[in-house]
Amino acid sequence: MTLANESISGEFILLGFSDRPWLELPLFVLFLVSYILTIFGNMTIILVSRLDSKLHTPMYFFLTNLSLLDLCYTTSTVPQMLVNICSSRKVISYGGCVVQLFIFLALGSTECLLLGVMSFDRFVAICQPLHYSVIMHQRRCLQLVAVCWISGFSNSVLQSTWTLEMPRCGHKKVDHFFCEVPALLKLSCVDTTANEAELFFISVLFLLIPVTLILISYAFIVQAVLRIRSAEGRRKAFGTCGSHLIVVVLFYGTAIYMYLQPPSPASKDRGKMVSLFYGIITPMLNPLIYTLRNKEVKGAFKRLVIRVFLIKK
Repeated sequence: MTLANESISGEFILLGFSDRPWLELPLFVLFLVSYILTIFGNMTIILVSRLDSKLHTPMYFFLTNLSLLDLCYTTSTVPQMLVNICSSRKVISYGGCVVQLFIFLALGSTECLLLGVMSFDRFVAICQPLHYSVIMHQRRCLQLVAVCWISGFSNSVLQSTWTLEMPRCGHKKVDHFFCEVPALLKLSCVDTTANEAELFFISVLFLLIPVTLILISYAFIVQAVLRIRSAEGRRKAFGTCGSHLIVVVLFYGTAIYMYLQPPSPASKDRGKMVSLFYGIITPMLNPLIYTLRNKEVKGAFKRLVIRVFLIKK
């Protein structure tokens, strides 16, 4: 009871790269620029997708959810990271750590499933185009997104509870930029083999299974695209699917490295840098990848800008 009270009333020290102070200024600039681009890019996609009736399709419905996830995902960690880099006391309260852990884990798990749903949507659109409107109707899209969100938050409740229940015996120094399960497990003063096994099993469910289904979907998609006679049609299909695959490789590749790799002291710094990819870089790149390679989004954005300009006049 004493240990529990001590943990709840205390705070954690987020070490990050505090042993290498020369890295702090470049990291601060990287985090700040990435966060600003993430906010602007994802807010743009949400507004354009909602305000332009031409984008009221399943693909952009899922993309809007992805943008909302990325907004909340980065906001749960980056502001605190920026504050800590500028401060000599790199701390976070116990309550703040709990909230950060829960939200980051919930939204990350949701995104793992949502990217799988988005690949299924592209599979149906390209491989079953005549049945697309029947298969991906509005109710089914809502059901798929609801399953992603509910599963993600349920996973977070379980993993956050298991992680925070581990006795830490006064250990407060988290060798990371933010409160994440692998980093917090290292604070435990008891055997964490069972927790690591549970984390591995859940990571297989939320990482390996979705990415395997995505790759299978895209194998069928490539076959279907190669049968398209029009060169323009093949180019457009590969362009849309290529954007999604870039996101998949960046997000799942780095997350798998972090959560499915056996713990190793030698790889702790690499683990911190890798976590920045799925925690900061990928949410920033998502809107750039989906908009710069997408004529529909760029056209909708131009129409929105013209509409706002005309209203002001």
